[in-house]
Amino acid sequence: MIEAVALRRAGYTHDVQIDGHTVTVDEPTEVGGADEGPSPSRLLAAALASCTAITIEMYADRKGWELDGLAVSATYDGPPGGSDSPRFEVTVHLPGGLSEEQTERIMVIAAKCLVHKVLSGGAEVSHAHTTAIPGTEAASSQDSIP
Repeated sequence: MIEAVALRRAGYTHDVQIDGHTVTVDEPTEVGGADEGPSPSRLLAAALASCTAITIEMYADRKGWELDGLAVSATYDGPPGGSDSPRFEVTVHLPGGLSEEQTERIMVIAAKCLVHKVLSGGAEVSHAHTTAIPGTEAASSQDSIP
């Protein structure tokens, strides 16, 4: 299981701890944040771009294909009024020298990254509350939201 813990620093700024790493997350100044780190939505786009790139690299390594210069960009167009569906667009920037067959296979593999699957298929999210500090024992209440 992966656990991420967001600890409030000040205002909207949070330090998120994941497996011994700390990522600072914040909102842009236009919405009241201090812009000390990427927003959660931007991290979601970053997760999609990096997951896609790593998935492609793992496949290419197994095939013995050299992908120096590979870059993956992901854009996120969130729902401005809350009624439209969010939209992600992933662009895979491949190095030259790959055959058409290699390129087609890479694009199939790109859609198999875990983050892509979760965003495409939805995920169950449950919420719990407690008065304990993360990592300590305490009773909590949990609600499941499909």
